[in-house]
Amino acid sequence: MKPHSSRSNKTSRFRINFFDPAFVLLLTFISPVNSCTEQERHSLLRFLAGLSQDSGLAASWQNSTDCCTWEGIICGEDGAVTEISLASRGLQGRISLSLRELTSLSRLNLSYNLLSGGLPSELISTSSIVVLDVSFNRLDGELQELNSSSPERPLQVLNISSNLFTGAFPSTTWEKTSSLFAINASNNSFTGYIPSTFCISSSSFAVLDLSYNQFSGNIPHGIGKCCSLRMLKVGHNNIIGTLPYDLFSAISLEYLSFANNGLQGTINGALIIKLRNLVFVDLGWNRFSGKIPDSIGQLKKLEELHMCSNNLSGELPSSLGECTNLVTINLRSNKLEGELAKVNFSNLPNLKKIDFGSNNFTGTIPESIYSCSNLTWLRLSSNRLHGQLTKNIGNLKFITFLSLSYNNFTNITNTLHILKSLRNLNVLLIGGNFKNEAMPQDEAINGFENILCLAIEDCALSGKIPNWFSKLRNLQILVLHNNQLNGPIPTWTSSLKFLKYVDISNNNLTGEIPAGLMEMAMLKSDKVADNSDPIAFPLPVYAGACLCFQYHTATALPKMLNLGNNKFTGAIPMEIGELKALVSLNLSFNNLNSEIPQSMNNLKNLMVLDLSYNHLTGAIPPALMNLHFLSKFNVSYNDLEGPVPIGGQFSTFPSSSFAGNPKLCSPMLLHHCNSAEEDLSSSNSTKDPSRFGRRRRFGTTTYGHSCVDGGGGGSAGRRAMARLVFNVAEAPVGFGVGVGVGGWMTGEPMSLTNMSRTRVHFPSGPTIVGLIDLKYSHYSKAYSVAPQSPAPSKMNTPKENLIGQLVICQRDSVNAVYAPKSRKLGRN
Repeated sequence: MKPHSSRSNKTSRFRINFFDPAFVLLLTFISPVNSCTEQERHSLLRFLAGLSQDSGLAASWQNSTDCCTWEGIICGEDGAVTEISLASRGLQGRISLSLRELTSLSRLNLSYNLLSGGLPSELISTSSIVVLDVSFNRLDGELQELNSSSPERPLQVLNISSNLFTGAFPSTTWEKTSSLFAINASNNSFTGYIPSTFCISSSSFAVLDLSYNQFSGNIPHGIGKCCSLRMLKVGHNNIIGTLPYDLFSAISLEYLSFANNGLQGTINGALIIKLRNLVFVDLGWNRFSGKIPDSIGQLKKLEELHMCSNNLSGELPSSLGECTNLVTINLRSNKLEGELAKVNFSNLPNLKKIDFGSNNFTGTIPESIYSCSNLTWLRLSSNRLHGQLTKNIGNLKFITFLSLSYNNFTNITNTLHILKSLRNLNVLLIGGNFKNEAMPQDEAINGFENILCLAIEDCALSGKIPNWFSKLRNLQILVLHNNQLNGPIPTWTSSLKFLKYVDISNNNLTGEIPAGLMEMAMLKSDKVADNSDPIAFPLPVYAGACLCFQYHTATALPKMLNLGNNKFTGAIPMEIGELKALVSLNLSFNNLNSEIPQSMNNLKNLMVLDLSYNHLTGAIPPALMNLHFLSKFNVSYNDLEGPVPIGGQFSTFPSSSFAGNPKLCSPMLLHHCNSAEEDLSSSNSTKDPSRFGRRRRFGTTTYGHSCVDGGGGGSAGRRAMARLVFNVAEAPVGFGVGVGVGGWMTGEPMSLTNMSRTRVHFPSGPTIVGLIDLKYSHYSKAYSVAPQSPAPSKMNTPKENLIGQLVICQRDSVNAVYAPKSRKLGRN
């Protein structure tokens, strides 16, 4: 939990400080008179010997024979070791059983190291340890169950969080721990049911944190017997069912979290008021339904209420305004409705965060919200609010995050003139409003000095990208997609030295992509500029299906440039290769007509590249195979030609990434392509075509790539072109294709030129003069070639073995050797 400064004195009750530095210092002043015993010294040395990495601890301990003077060791007045405090030392290895021989050891802190193996059960069952903290290590395996016949154990605090423990969580172990106060087993992989035995022996049990595991089943009924329980955290598991009645008998509860489980049912108003000491409640990301009970106003100590992402309905209870200590309200993503004005927010002076996003609230923003002068975070997005903002929003002097997007607000000019007075504003999301208005060009909009993220998308705004944006010197994220903005990209864009995420897609912007845009400093280096508060704001990262990402800081967003779906013309600047930190680049749906710059090979961090629906020409640079992080690639519907690179990430891209380029060739572009054909074209995709010469191997082609326009043997021949795989139209003079005439010749596809009985020469190409079948025999496990013939009875291989055809082209004559006449080709 991250407490607010306004209630730090209260949240201190939640914190279990296992090793208070002041307490350790006090113990240091009480220096022991006697030295440690030889037995304890040897026990510690055996513990040290079990470590594979001690980070210099051995050298420190060898300076003295008195272990009471050793680093991290504290002894009592009688010379017995009472405490081992070796947190954050980089220790590696296993925890030795020799520590159980330290019969006076009461505190053991080995947290924040790299220790592995299991946790010796003897440290709990037979030792004198009161506080055991091995959190944030790599301990694994199952915790051994200790039976009830074991002797009474003095253990009070057990912290095993953030390890790799698995299996069921012990149950009977706690029956002989009458002094047990706190257990933190969060962030492991425990499975099975949650035990209900924690309070059987210990009436003082107060803290249970089992969050971030894989527990399943229902909430155990015995929890209500823990009359001293103050903190219960079971969030982020697989718990189902409803909140049991006896849970509300744990009347000392102050912190209650069942977030991100599968709980359902309604919130019982008559029961919830029994937990009058509640300060923190998180029931978010479950399936609770019904209304928020009116009785919630009786939880006078409540400071944080999180019930986001459920199925809650109805109006906000007016009694919510009686929870005068509220600091955070998060009710996002429910089905709540009605007007917000039903709650008098003026009674909530401590409010810092309000999240009512993604509900069905109507009406206007109530003026009482603007009286919450300590508010730093306000999200009202995705509701049905309307009207105009009033100048009273200027009272929110400390607000850093404001999301009003996707409502029905009007008058964007007035809105921006009002909001510019919010000097601490970091994130402003106002898209999906102001429909069909004009983008304000007023230079008097001169505030927003600390804006990091500005999103004004989906508004159908007309006009140009305004010059007052150039004053946003700290801007990192600019989102203007789905408007009707026109004109060129302003030249000042590159002067925004922190700008790293730009989405101006789906507009009417024109002109060439300015080379100056390639000077964006944050896209040229891996430098991080993040001055934002760690707050969550959802923004789509990539267009299309990936609209569900959420990032907590501006730093987390990938460096992106999206200029797609505009009217840009000309060439892709060669300087684009300077944007070496770019993760996503989208130039699709424009009128770009150049070749793909070879300099794109420098974009080593690129994960998304979309150049589809342009007029790009030339070949796909083979060097793009060196972009090892590239996971989404699309050059469909251009005028590209030549082989598609084979290898690297290109082996993972679907054929749709290359569709609509009739001059591209690759086995993947035909539905029946197979490994044999891929082998035939792999060499062509990894070399510079200009260097092939006489050694050029077969490329590939798709429908529409005929030797001459209108050629190819009539309509049947053109249909046959949809089946073409191997295209040798560009073969050098004298290049021969070996064909087995009248029978089958077997061999590997790449050695076709060595199988010659008849040679067909290509003095100048390209006219279709022949079609040759490539087949594979499952019986002989060999590939073979055969000409298309009017007498198919000569082909002694079943039709389903046909895996492609070879087109023979000639430029100067039409002496067709094997004309593609068969209509059967057009149906496959």
